[in-house]
Amino acid sequence: MLRCVTGPVATNNEGLISPAVRGHRAGMSFPLRPALFALDAERAHRLTIRALAAWGSAGTMGRRSFTDPVLATSVAGIDFANPLGVAAGVDKDGEAVAGLHALGFGAVEVGTLTPLPQTGNPKPRLFRLVEDRAVINRMGFNNGGLHAALARLPAKRRGVLGLNVGANKDAADRVADYVHGVTAAARVADYVTINVSSPNTPGLRDLQHGAALRDLLAATRAAAAARPLFLKVAPDLEPSAIEDIAAAVIDHRLDALILGNTTISRPPLVSGNAGETGGLSGAPLAVLAREKLRAFRQATGGAIPLIAVGGIDSGAEAYARIRAGASLVQLYSAMVYAGPGLPVRILRELAALLRRDGYGSITEAVGAG
Repeated sequence: MLRCVTGPVATNNEGLISPAVRGHRAGMSFPLRPALFALDAERAHRLTIRALAAWGSAGTMGRRSFTDPVLATSVAGIDFANPLGVAAGVDKDGEAVAGLHALGFGAVEVGTLTPLPQTGNPKPRLFRLVEDRAVINRMGFNNGGLHAALARLPAKRRGVLGLNVGANKDAADRVADYVHGVTAAARVADYVTINVSSPNTPGLRDLQHGAALRDLLAATRAAAAARPLFLKVAPDLEPSAIEDIAAAVIDHRLDALILGNTTISRPPLVSGNAGETGGLSGAPLAVLAREKLRAFRQATGGAIPLIAVGGIDSGAEAYARIRAGASLVQLYSAMVYAGPGLPVRILRELAALLRRDGYGSITEAVGAG
């Protein structure tokens, strides 16, 4: 198990890695958590990414993996040892790919990366909602730039690597930024994701609609060439927008849809930080994320693979999303509260559920519910 000054590793969607102690979801006793959570969340994130990077580069690194052939799957022509991935925002700059793979994840999605480095929004911009097992962030695509990240990515990897690209906040031509990012990322990644779902870059979500979306997809599809191209959209979409997006991604031959990012909606919350602006992730997002997954499954008719994100914190929840139509699932905030053993626990639970219900593979279960 990785040990460092920040404690065991824990993560969230757009930039939080904070200390957590081992245990099982809300309600269990975490004697050290008050002291660990007193550490500034963003500082803890940076320290832990550095520790994961060091651990991942060690030749004698241990691996907290769980392997079962029932978990192997193929999406967009890519072979995944298991369907569980790290969502974009955990490792923004590609520093800890090996360490994250070693925790048991079948895929790591790095980013969001922009053509030029940017500092993101003013601090504080990251808030734990402990009582709700949630996080609010308004990070704003803070990263060191696309080309710096590409230069540090490991040549050999233990799992699938995705690169998530976006536009700089002050870009004069956002489509050009995406084309630049896709072109560069496609040379090294197993797949590339174009992210138009963040609520923390003004106007970015406008690219999810109408002619703006179709122009973006046409340009990036051409830039990706044969490399699998995914689109990440927000959970805050109206039914008409879902239908439009579904038609656009099919028409432009994208390879998968990621559903989705953080939400600007606010279900009932009890934590003191509930009033902070930004995107909400974690357990309270689960209901909305499930609803949008079902809506996109219906809108696409199974014509394109779906990747579920948001509020997934157990093997049972991952299994429910797969049966609802997801081919893959991703994690972020759940590890803040469940710790670094969560990936392996989810995989063990998921394999047991598949076998219990007579499925011989992930593919057989997709959409079965």
